[in-house]
Amino acid sequence: MAAKNLLLLLLSLFLALNLVTAQLSRNFYAGSCHNVEQIVRNAVQQKIQQTFTTIPATLRLYFHDCFVNGCDASVMIASTDNNKAEKDHPDNLSLAGDGFDTVIKAKQALDAVANCRNKVSCADILTIATRDVVNLAGGPRYEVELGRRDGLSSTSDSVEGRLPHPTDDVNQLTTLFAKNGLSRNDMIALSGAHTLGFAHCKLVFNRIYNFNSTTQVDPTVNKDYVAALQGSCPRNVDPSVAINMDPTTPRQFDNVYYKNLQQGKGLFTSDQDLFTDGRSKPVVNLWASNPKLFNQAFVHSMIKLGRVGVRTGRNGNIRRDCGAFN
Repeated sequence: MAAKNLLLLLLSLFLALNLVTAQLSRNFYAGSCHNVEQIVRNAVQQKIQQTFTTIPATLRLYFHDCFVNGCDASVMIASTDNNKAEKDHPDNLSLAGDGFDTVIKAKQALDAVANCRNKVSCADILTIATRDVVNLAGGPRYEVELGRRDGLSSTSDSVEGRLPHPTDDVNQLTTLFAKNGLSRNDMIALSGAHTLGFAHCKLVFNRIYNFNSTTQVDPTVNKDYVAALQGSCPRNVDPSVAINMDPTTPRQFDNVYYKNLQQGKGLFTSDQDLFTDGRSKPVVNLWASNPKLFNQAFVHSMIKLGRVGVRTGRNGNIRRDCGAFN
């Protein structure tokens, strides 16, 4: 019975993804806002010149949006007196404001062009901007599928249990990604986004001070890396102090993330377990040795992620304000 239910779930996901693929297209705005991608890219470049945080913040915002009810920009919605929105769920409170601002600035740039005003969804703006920050950080440039509508709901409750946590292992991550039609290899590839960005000290305290009842330090962590983490995150540090996700090339999109895992330098349990677990370890080793294959896998998985829970036609709208239903 369980096997039959799983088969039906996989079949429904397959059919849904194929329907979405048919509705999205690379030239969706050719007849309405033909230069949409260049306008967004220019806005993203200007934002990056102001602060590098734009890059990891936009990338993370995209993941958090797509993993909760699909890629519909519902994470952008502000809470009201009558509704606590996604962005105010505890798992989203650490989303950096620069990611939201990237979308807002790109939206303003599009609205300044008469033929583009209120023609491009916030969901598509975020999708384009995410591709651009990856590319501008040294990663691959790839074609994005467009035609999404913006979501019509955003609730804090809908976030619960939908996002990965730093303490997750491969089993938990695989199950979570599967809910979005993503495979284990997709999970490993998309985890490579941790080659960019930062995390707060409080998220690694358990690995370097309070691992379990018999040892304070997670034995899978490189000893030199433990010392470095304890130096950056002493016990009495402000838990909101941030440290780099990638201790080697934190501002470059590359495959060094996987090389770090080979050396015991994954920041979170959810990172290091990719190398510890025998099912994912061969893929980590492959992508650590071959950046071209990693880039190809990352692009493939990002395109799949961009098809999750997409709203098209009457199932959504195009917001005039990305932060409000209108």
